[in-house]
Amino acid sequence: MKHALVAARLRYGVLALTLSLAGYAQAQQPVKIGFITTLSTPAGYIGEDERDGFLLAVKEEGGKLGGIPVSVQVEDDALKPASGKQIADKMLQDGVKLFTGINFSNVLLAVAPSVISAGGTYVSNNPGPSNFAGKGCHPNFFGAGFQNDSMSDTVGMAANDMGIKKAVIMVPSYQAGRDAAAGFKRTFKGEILGEIYTKLDQSDFSVELARIRTLNPDALFQFHPGGTGINLVKQFANSGLSEKIKMITPIYSMDERMLAAVGQAGKGFYMSSLWSNDLDNEPNKQFVDSFTKTYQRIPTAQAAQSYDTAKLIASALKAVDGDIVGKADDFRDALRKADFDSVRGDFKFGPNHFPIQNWYLLQTVDDGKGGLTYKNVDVIAKGHTDIYASECAM
Repeated sequence: MKHALVAARLRYGVLALTLSLAGYAQAQQPVKIGFITTLSTPAGYIGEDERDGFLLAVKEEGGKLGGIPVSVQVEDDALKPASGKQIADKMLQDGVKLFTGINFSNVLLAVAPSVISAGGTYVSNNPGPSNFAGKGCHPNFFGAGFQNDSMSDTVGMAANDMGIKKAVIMVPSYQAGRDAAAGFKRTFKGEILGEIYTKLDQSDFSVELARIRTLNPDALFQFHPGGTGINLVKQFANSGLSEKIKMITPIYSMDERMLAAVGQAGKGFYMSSLWSNDLDNEPNKQFVDSFTKTYQRIPTAQAAQSYDTAKLIASALKAVDGDIVGKADDFRDALRKADFDSVRGDFKFGPNHFPIQNWYLLQTVDDGKGGLTYKNVDVIAKGHTDIYASECAM
């Protein structure tokens, strides 16, 4: 009887040890992160910067975020909503529950509902469509970049301060473009002479520029990221309009890579931005130095936002020991707290999971070396949030 009891205890001990080791092994499995972004098309460089900013944070932790091993699965959506959704659905089938990376609102609007309905979490590093900011807000959606209207309502504020009385709006006809137009119109106190809506992949703007010449505004407010924006700026300068009309834009219409591509055609632009590489805080100094040394180029705002997004996710992964499924509510609570040092300085989430943050006025000026750089002119808005937050019932 005694021998049987000892044997039973030994078997129990072995079983307990086996279960413990199995649990430990399971806990050490990397958390899968689906990083879907635009890596091809003329806007592909933006996706590259977003990917590189995110992966820099992972690299700095030796393949971890918040001390938790992660596996970042990067895929190209080719700026096609259907492709993005197809990739996300496949990732969901493979057990991915945490997503980020998308650069364009139209792709995000195709992907995020699938992620959310499957119980996953989407943390947007860049676009913040109004669809998720107000009545359509959701506990599983976080906008770690900005709410789309914020990049343009701040331009409207800056235009007022600059004494601009008449403006023309020109934006692409998709969600972020419409949000940008709405934001500018909401805050600009002058006269809107016309609204021009272009194609997302448009390359020739001769017809639109001819119309702008006829309207004769003080300023052109435009939002055209990536390759379309590069073409527009060059054509705007070649038309001679840049000598008569101020160009006022969000930073995403004249980021660092665009500025290098357009040369002197980009001189004198005024931009609203949530970040600049000369922001005087230690996390930002370290980020700019690390990114520049690692990739041999200066980071864009999109890269900075992606780096921040990785740091945000790291803070939440650490809080739940990497268990984003069993502790899903705790994981969301940890994201909500935004307990990380942002390269943007002060950063927190509003009630709709979109940022409350500062926006700055930048101007493109000569860098003294034959090129252009950004001059941080002023703070447009401190602790700025979006107008949709009050409609969110979370």
